[in-house]
Formats: sequence, structure tokens, C-alpha cells
Amino acid sequence: MASPVRDFIEYHFLHYNARELTACANGFRAHLDAGGKMMVTLAGAMSTARIGRSLAPMIRAGHVHAITCTGANLEEDVFNLLASDRYEALPHWRSLSAEDEVALYERGMNRVTDTAIPEDVMREVEKRMHVLWAAAAADGRRLFPYEMFREVLGQEDLAGHFVLDPAESWMLAAKEAGIPIYTPGWEDSTMGNMFTAWCMREGHEAHPVLRSGTEALAALAAWYRDASGPGTGRPSVGFFQIGGGIAGDFPICAVPMLIQDLEEADTPFWGFFAQISDAVTSYGGYSGAVPNEKITWGKLAASTPKFMIQSDATIVAPLIFAHVLGD
Repeated sequence: MASPVRDFIEYHFLHYNARELTACANGFRAHLDAGGKMMVTLAGAMSTARIGRSLAPMIRAGHVHAITCTGANLEEDVFNLLASDRYEALPHWRSLSAEDEVALYERGMNRVTDTAIPEDVMREVEKRMHVLWAAAAADGRRLFPYEMFREVLGQEDLAGHFVLDPAESWMLAAKEAGIPIYTPGWEDSTMGNMFTAWCMREGHEAHPVLRSGTEALAALAAWYRDASGPGTGRPSVGFFQIGGGIAGDFPICAVPMLIQDLEEADTPFWGFFAQISDAVTSYGGYSGAVPNEKITWGKLAASTPKFMIQSDATIVAPLIFAHVLGD
């Protein structure tokens, strides 16, 4: 079968960042072909950038087996589903004045670079979350952030409010596939703020409804053991990182934690590593750190295939996913 995008990349992307993109895509495919699983991490505002159009098909094809993302990416995929037709494009965002920003604020439009999201969709989701949180507190249930969203996405009436093709939602694709989503620092998100405010109103007894970040790391480590531990007969899990920050640093630390802190010395290092970032290598910065630095922290082996593409992830990630899918 013809693969126009893959063929185009293989023919034209021969040097510099383009060559790194080609090599990364082929390395991703080789890892999957060998039976390996892949963790994808999402930083920034990739959901608002509509990463679901390319990530959802990857999930449905069985090429993504776990996701770590910021709380913003978790919720903004759902906001897209419910209100993308009311988003406002801001093509001249670089020249907006402080007064322009105030006008957006007063209209309840929250800017993400060149896009403004209506605050009312956030409040619509909050109302559903309030019911869920109260029921969970009453039942003594404790949930990770992605489990909260999955319960909301499973509500029978919600699909009637979708304004976006559900095929473009990576959250729905992940729900259908049953893959885990780990969300460190969820408090740093709109829903995380709303949950905190709800807890402050309800009292400290409400906080346990949300399972903690350390519990998420333990769950991720257990998943990693099952996916690539000794005796599985598979390559260790690959790590495909979009952006930097906590979305990448949190999950990659599961391996040195298992090896060094739990003293499970037979735990394999991550079996593939790729990062797309426009961050530059700097003094102490994580996002722009070259992959080999991770060797010293017990995250990668010297032999781990490593790729660093310094470019715009909104351009690069869809191209790599299309190459892997054979589009």
C-alpha cells in the first residue's frame, strides 16, 4: 500500500533536524515491530493544538500503550470535544496589547497562544465534576485525574454535546483502548484549581478523592514492570516525549526509582528515547538536556536508541505519527 507521507519524508528529510525526524520515525517503528510498547508524554498545550487528530489514530492502531501528560492536556482534549466551535482564532497574537488581553479576559476567553478558549465550557465540565467528586467522597472512592475524566466521558448524555468528531479525541481513544494516563502536578490545571476550591469549601476530608502524585508514580512503575520487566520477553518500554518539563521528567524517573531506590537491579532501562522540543541546551535546564545526560541518572543505557528533534512539536509529531502509521 502506498504511504505518501512516509515516502515524502524518506525522500526529502535527509539532513539536520529533518534527518533526525526520519531516523526517529524509523526507530519508533522498529521498536514496535520488535514487540515493544511505547509511552508518549505530552507537555505544553498539545491538546489545544489538536494533537488528537494524529495521536488518536496511533492509540487506536495499538502503537501507544500509556500516556503521561499535564493536567492541561487532559482537560483541553475534553474542552475541544464540547466547545471547539466556539474557540476564537487569534492569528495576530504576537501583536496583542495589554488592553486586547483585558478585553479577552472580560469576555471570558482564555488565551493559549493563537487560540482563545471560552471559560463557560470549563464551568460546564466543572458542574459534572462536582457531582462526581461528591459521589466519590460519599462512597469513599479515590480516583486518578484520568479516571475522573473517563467517568465524565462515559456519561450517557455527554455525546449529545460533542461538537468535534469523536475520532479526533485522544482521550476517547485512550478510554476505548483502556490505556493508563498519568498526570503529575494536576493541581497546575483548570480542573485542578477547581478541585482544590471544591475541597476548600467541602473541608479537608474531600482531598483524598484525588489520588496523589506519588500513587501515580507507583502505578506507573508497576505498569512498567508488567510491560517490560524480566521474563516478559519483550524490549523495555519506549519513551516518546513531546516537549519537556514535568510531563517528561516524572515518568522517566520511574526506572531509576525502581533500580536505585527499590533496588530492583534487574529492571531494564527505557528501551527507546525520543524528544521533540524547541528548548535549547542550557545550564541546568531539563527540557533542552541532551539524551546522554539521562544515562548518568540511570534512565537510559548507552545503547538505547536516542533521538532529539529541536523543532515545533505541532509540526513534527503529526509527521512522525503519520510515518509510523504508514499514511
